[in-house]
Amino acid sequence: MSDSKNLGVRVGISQGDFNGIGYEVIIKTFMDHGMLELCTPIVYGIHKAAASFRKSLNVQDFSFYGIPDASKAVKHHCNFVNLTDVDVGLDPGKATPASGAWAVKSLLHVMEDLDKGLLDVVITAPIDKHNVQSPDFNFPGHTEFLAQRSNTHNYLMLLISENLRVGTVTGHIPVKDVASKLNSELIVSKLKVFADSLLKDFGIRSPKIAVLGLNPHAGDGGLLGKEEGEIIAPAIKKANDEGIMAFGPYPADGFFGNGSWKQFDGVLAMYHDQGLIPFKSIAFHQGVNFTAGLPIIRTSPDHGTAFDIVGKNTASEESFRAAVFLAIDIYRNRKMYDEISANPLEISPRRERDRERY
Repeated sequence: MSDSKNLGVRVGISQGDFNGIGYEVIIKTFMDHGMLELCTPIVYGIHKAAASFRKSLNVQDFSFYGIPDASKAVKHHCNFVNLTDVDVGLDPGKATPASGAWAVKSLLHVMEDLDKGLLDVVITAPIDKHNVQSPDFNFPGHTEFLAQRSNTHNYLMLLISENLRVGTVTGHIPVKDVASKLNSELIVSKLKVFADSLLKDFGIRSPKIAVLGLNPHAGDGGLLGKEEGEIIAPAIKKANDEGIMAFGPYPADGFFGNGSWKQFDGVLAMYHDQGLIPFKSIAFHQGVNFTAGLPIIRTSPDHGTAFDIVGKNTASEESFRAAVFLAIDIYRNRKMYDEISANPLEISPRRERDRERY
């Protein structure tokens, strides 16, 4: 069995939909041998699919290192756990029942090894939300699956790019249902998860969180909606009373348009598109999806399967690489926080420098 202490951060990677761009961005990421100095990646997938994509990319200076299971992972290699040698019917650029089923199987294998302590963090390559639906995966996406699997009721989907961190109070629900789902207790609970994550996962002391309004112009004093005055502002006050530095509610358009987001450590939007449209406009190729509030560390690129560009060798690996970097940073930050919290009176100068750096 490999010595986990010599492997650095062990990164478990689910293949996602093998007909999408998952393998392309994985290969392009770890072609950079410097990445293998930072972590030990372990990809869970189908070797025939991986080999097919490697050939289509005409990659010479890269190969996956086959291992029977994660316990045999080797440093300085992109390790690969082959899930089957059966012909799964590759059909690049198309969502098929087989590609959906094997995306789920890959994810389940990763989570099982994480539970066994064979992995430190998880990166999930993109899935198609339709073809993965099955008795094993009846969820809108990875976020909800991981929350239920870890028995976590209060969690927060974050989109992250450097100093821009955007969370949403409501998740994957129709826009027509957003207002009816909002209440002060829900907003406060999300602010608590956000503030806690900014402290423990990002190493930010006394984080400042901006809260967006729901309606145009943040309700315009009640003229365009009462949610700001009746729900959102009271939630911000309650959060402040509990020691969370929350501010707002701010009109979403002006807040992003004039760059006000740069003054805060995090931004809490009321619904999916309110937060993600400006986020992806600012940082589409570098964005990372992270689920805060979970006991595990999981990140993913903020793009989808991109079936339309499969096989064209045009997919950017920037977001996937950023997902790996972020997972490693969060892993280190959590370890640092736990160490400092366990020994609050024994912080050496070196630990202090490390904490400020991470």
